[in-house]
Amino acid sequence: MGLTNHAPIELTTFGWVPPFARGQVRDLRVRWALEEIGLDYCVRTVGPIPPGYEREQPFCQVPAYREGELQLFESGAIVQHIGEKDERLLPRDPVARARAIQWSYAALNSVEPRIMTLAVLDAFYPGEQWAALRKPSAAKEVDQRLGNVADWLRDSQWLEGDRFTIGDLLMVSILRILGEEGGPVAAFPTLDAYRARGIARPAFQRALADQLALYADHKKGAAA
Repeated sequence: MGLTNHAPIELTTFGWVPPFARGQVRDLRVRWALEEIGLDYCVRTVGPIPPGYEREQPFCQVPAYREGELQLFESGAIVQHIGEKDERLLPRDPVARARAIQWSYAALNSVEPRIMTLAVLDAFYPGEQWAALRKPSAAKEVDQRLGNVADWLRDSQWLEGDRFTIGDLLMVSILRILGEEGGPVAAFPTLDAYRARGIARPAFQRALADQLALYADHKKGAAA
């Protein structure tokens, strides 16, 4: 189960990205969710963006998701939709379900924007004076959010105890923007261990391998 040539679920992503973005493109989050519950999917690549793609993804980004008549964009919404299919990702108990969804929003809205600010400064503006001036405050904001999540976790395996949910999937995906080892996350041992547990999951490893293989195949094709 997982990535296949033909499947009722189609995931659209870029066929090529620069090396620093490989393993970080947001279709990885969707791949991971699909792998967690064993759903087959196929991949369609774009690049350059084809005419009319804005009717699938208004911002001409990825991922885009198609399942029969259903079309979705935005990784968080897609992951929640997939979670609705199986309680291994989204509990059926109303209270536990609501809390899992709450954490997915927290990851996307309270944590990711700060991390992305720091990541963008490093990736796109190295050596720029204004970026150097902004970076200390951006790093401080990231540390504050990481500390908030670490304080919540304490001794828990996952954000809501011993049950992995879409909230954890998205939070770990976002923590990975800072790297899989070391970096700001390493200053918070509880959070560092949490990140490590997430990326050690077999479903994540399969999803990551499939995304990286896509770019490797593109490189081979370009060289042929």
